[in-house]
Amino acid sequence: MSVLSLGWEVPPAVLSSAAIEERLGPVYERLGLLPGRLELMTGIRERRYWPEQPAPSEVAIRAGRMALERAGLDPKDVGCLIHASVCRDFLEPATASVVHHALGLGRECMFFDLSNACLGVVNAMLLVDRLIAGGSIEHGLIVAGENGLPLVESTIRALLADPSLTRRSIKGAFSSLTIGSGAAAVLLSREGEGPRLIGGVMRAGTEHNGLCRGGALGHADAGVGADSVLEMRTDAEALLAAGLELAAATWREFVAATGFADPDRTITHQVGKAHTRALYERLGLPIERGHLSYEWLGNVGSVSLPLTLALAADAGFVARGHRVALLGIGSGLSSAMLGVEW
Repeated sequence: MSVLSLGWEVPPAVLSSAAIEERLGPVYERLGLLPGRLELMTGIRERRYWPEQPAPSEVAIRAGRMALERAGLDPKDVGCLIHASVCRDFLEPATASVVHHALGLGRECMFFDLSNACLGVVNAMLLVDRLIAGGSIEHGLIVAGENGLPLVESTIRALLADPSLTRRSIKGAFSSLTIGSGAAAVLLSREGEGPRLIGGVMRAGTEHNGLCRGGALGHADAGVGADSVLEMRTDAEALLAAGLELAAATWREFVAATGFADPDRTITHQVGKAHTRALYERLGLPIERGHLSYEWLGNVGSVSLPLTLALAADAGFVARGHRVALLGIGSGLSSAMLGVEW
């Protein structure tokens, strides 16, 4: 199966870690925290956002349109559309229905949302691969649009309003402050001269599903602009330890399935400095073969891995002849790894 093209969008506005800490000044002063702590802990200097705050479907449409145009593919030839973001326009109908209509896809093209935390796009790639291999479709389009600013803003407001915060309890909110925004699309095809997806594996560790929990408190169909409060609480240390164990087990299966014991390039879902460096160390891979994006994009959820891949390819870091390992870990927990011959 061919990775026919990639689409992406990086938001134009910047929100720095320093700016977040400036707003949290009263909390930092009361708890005796020094400015610079957020960037020191996470390695994230800044994250991006859209000033106009578009719906997830709107930015997913832009990325999907780029992928179709780059491939020169008629939208009517797409047999399956999957919207794979954490963010959605609403609970019902599927956000994919908005994308499907806007891109002018055919009436015979199936569409649906697929959500699995930060692994949604990678999971969707595995699913489309099976649909193509089974003869159901010839082309499949995966899109994702993550808008992290509402969660960051909600977290800042909650921290400022909580007089019970301690140096220990505030740690659970730091992960929410790392979230960024972006959009990505992956167009897969049975034929084509593009990179070849040669195999992948996924492994579950759902006994750890309570280590990261997030959602909207307020309207059940909370979307962009809804009267709701977004909240995410993360046991970052426990999540990192459990994630590394799961990744190591998945890596062994991935190497056995693909032979990619020593890939030329590695593209990972990036949470921050500690997670990224620990993953490379645990798998015994040189970090120099990875394309790092967390410093200026933050954690972009399901968009992180495909957006980093697209940027790496456009920059020539990933090039023809490279064996590329796509390495993902998502809360829940699950890990998915794909091998691509570029």
